[in-house]
Amino acid sequence: MPDGSSNDTQRTEDVAELHEQIQALQMQLVEAQKLTALGELVGTTTHEFNNILMTILNYAKLGLRRKDVAMREKALTKILAAAQRAAKITNSVLGLARNRSDSLEPTDLPKIIDDALVLLELEMAKYRVAIERQWDDVPLVLANGNQIQQVLLNLLVNARQAMPRGGQILIRLRRNDATNSVDMVIRDSGAGIEPEKLRRIFEPFFSTKKGPDATGKGGAGLGLAACRNIIEAHHGRILVQSTVGKGTAFTIRLPVAPTKKPAPLSPKSEAILTPGGHAGVR
Repeated sequence: MPDGSSNDTQRTEDVAELHEQIQALQMQLVEAQKLTALGELVGTTTHEFNNILMTILNYAKLGLRRKDVAMREKALTKILAAAQRAAKITNSVLGLARNRSDSLEPTDLPKIIDDALVLLELEMAKYRVAIERQWDDVPLVLANGNQIQQVLLNLLVNARQAMPRGGQILIRLRRNDATNSVDMVIRDSGAGIEPEKLRRIFEPFFSTKKGPDATGKGGAGLGLAACRNIIEAHHGRILVQSTVGKGTAFTIRLPVAPTKKPAPLSPKSEAILTPGGHAGVR
């Protein structure tokens, strides 16, 4: 019969192999999350550019048909405004494309929010969702701007989908002296999430939606899992509070940027939900 030491060795090898398999699956999940976020971003920008292109084409045709100066001036004004909006969207997307490093740098959260809202402006208007901004004069945070914008876009789209008949999204920024961080709150006035679903909200492949909506977004159950991984890698926290019939609020807590050299992203950090799956917005 094999002795106990050989059994222990085999168990150790089995555990090590299982650990490697888990790490490989986690890496695959991360890549799937990146592709999902990229696909949704491409879908958003394509939709926005299609709207802009139709505006330019329609007013160009109108300007060619009408000979009076006033109408041509109106057409050119509309074309110019559409082109300027296209430039803003392009700059936002190029900002994301340029920032491909994994380093954490002093980051201006209001700028990140403004760029994200540029990409979603027409979508929010289409679904009758009003955006309210409330923020103090907050310091720079230590973050990867590209990844934080990915988190913000995901949360804003989720909030919009929670209000199919329209509503309001509040984005609030404030300094948290107790934790030396900046808290970014995204609160919607939607239907809210039931407690039993809220406990699982950050689980990979778990979704409160039946599938993608009319814009092709959501339903894969990877978005919030990706958000959690990103914020944890930033040495931050993501907290959620929801009341059925009143809405949901996510709080992203990011450390204030120090004056010393930026730190690299960490591979993984602690869990973020309290037992039972609830965490108050603080």
